Amino acid sequence: MSASLSSSAPLSYGSLFPTLFLFAVLLCVPHLAHSACGKPPIIFNFGDSNSDTGGIVAGIGIPVRLPNGRTFFGRSTGRLCDGRLVIDFLCQSLNTSLLNPYLESLGSTFANGANFAIAGSATLPRRVPFALNIQVMQFMHFKDRSAELAATGAYNLIGYDRFGDALYMIDIGQNDIADSFAKGLSYAQVVKRIPSILAEIKNAVKNIYDRGGKKFWVHNTGPLGCLPQKLALSKNISHDLDSFGCISSYNDVAKLFNEGLHQICVELRSEMEDATIVYVDMYTIKFDLIANSTKYGFSSPLMSCCGSGGPPYNYERRVTCGFPGYQVCDQSSRFVSWDGVHYTEAANALIASKILSTDYSTPPVTFDFFCQ
Repeated sequence: MSASLSSSAPLSYGSLFPTLFLFAVLLCVPHLAHSACGKPPIIFNFGDSNSDTGGIVAGIGIPVRLPNGRTFFGRSTGRLCDGRLVIDFLCQSLNTSLLNPYLESLGSTFANGANFAIAGSATLPRRVPFALNIQVMQFMHFKDRSAELAATGAYNLIGYDRFGDALYMIDIGQNDIADSFAKGLSYAQVVKRIPSILAEIKNAVKNIYDRGGKKFWVHNTGPLGCLPQKLALSKNISHDLDSFGCISSYNDVAKLFNEGLHQICVELRSEMEDATIVYVDMYTIKFDLIANSTKYGFSSPLMSCCGSGGPPYNYERRVTCGFPGYQVCDQSSRFVSWDGVHYTEAANALIASKILSTDYSTPPVTFDFFCQ
């Protein structure tokens, strides 16, 4: 094992290596250091656990315990990560506050937007909390209620005219695909569901557009077949592994979904000519990180830092990260996967730097385009 795992004993915060690595990443990417925003940025985010900044705790009360949050926050914030998510780094690149979960009633301010993403969310079924359709309806209520309160003289709210200046981020679809495989659907059956998933995303964009949204940032889905959770739980997959150890069929479906999502964005641009819709290739960024992990200074790209069971994946369904019996890697370790499904802060920092380069965006506009 290339990095040590310890039991759920008290955590050590002594190592500076991860901090120095993140600092080096930030220095190498000028977009993370400054923003060209000419007006305060406003962001509304819709998605699942990849961008949930605490909604699952606020909305359902499911505990997200330490060591989640240990790296940056020093406490659990409801993020399924040891520290910051990609969306946190993107917000910091604009010098704006991290987004508060829409459902967090205590201590939240929404002057710079709101995060509607909830862990476990999918696009279908559309009327089950917290599906994408539900999140969009929550946004509609948020907008209408903001206007009502602003009319009474309430302060620190987003003015009704500012919703057209906001960026609307969407990162969802991974759970639709993963849940389909988990239910035992065949490759062909999962592929058959893709058009319905894409239709929900297209409807979400159009509904937001009809409410005044003009600027959209859409992430495709990552290499599902490289997640330690999927590798650990899938049976009889030796014939289906690629040269990097990932499940080929899972990744093939993800790529088909992404091709369809790219086409949806093309269609939306022609239908909404006064809107800007940026499509971001998260799959290529994440797969490159896993396939070339040593180049980026990471080890064991298919093993989770926090979990149980040890190599090769350190993932068992009965003992997941933060629950009694878990093992966690030392903070000086360099893992890609945090808990078998979600990425570590170090990986998220690198992913964010790639996003901000514009090399993976169509069209290749800078992230701060919406607030210049």
